[in-house]
Amino acid sequence: MKWTVRILQGLLAVGFLLFGFMKVSANPMQVDAFNNIYGYGTAFMYIVGIIEIIAAIGLIIGYWKKNLVPIFSGLLAIVMAGAVFTHLIAGQGFGVAMTPFILFILAIIVFYSQRRLINITTVVKKGEASL
Repeated sequence: MKWTVRILQGLLAVGFLLFGFMKVSANPMQVDAFNNIYGYGTAFMYIVGIIEIIAAIGLIIGYWKKNLVPIFSGLLAIVMAGAVFTHLIAGQGFGVAMTPFILFILAIIVFYSQRRLINITTVVKKGEASL
């Protein structure tokens, strides 16, 4: 389970680095989608892109600082929940919203798995300290 979560964490980090750079670099497809389809401004696209990049870097740092993983995977889950909501409100249907929904589920899995591992480690360390 531990390695499965780490692999998911790495895949999320790489994916969101790429997604974030597409938004921050003002990819014409992203600009068109944010402005014309979703009705958001370009500034919001940049903000989402920066959040995705920061969260991806946080997941990478999370390999060494495990307490950061729940924070950044939770942040990505919130962003993906917003993406699902945006696709559905824009009338694109659940077929288009499926990709952010899957990423939302993966971020939730990483969030809860890492939270559980951190809690178990804390309990074990407290148990050792009291011996």
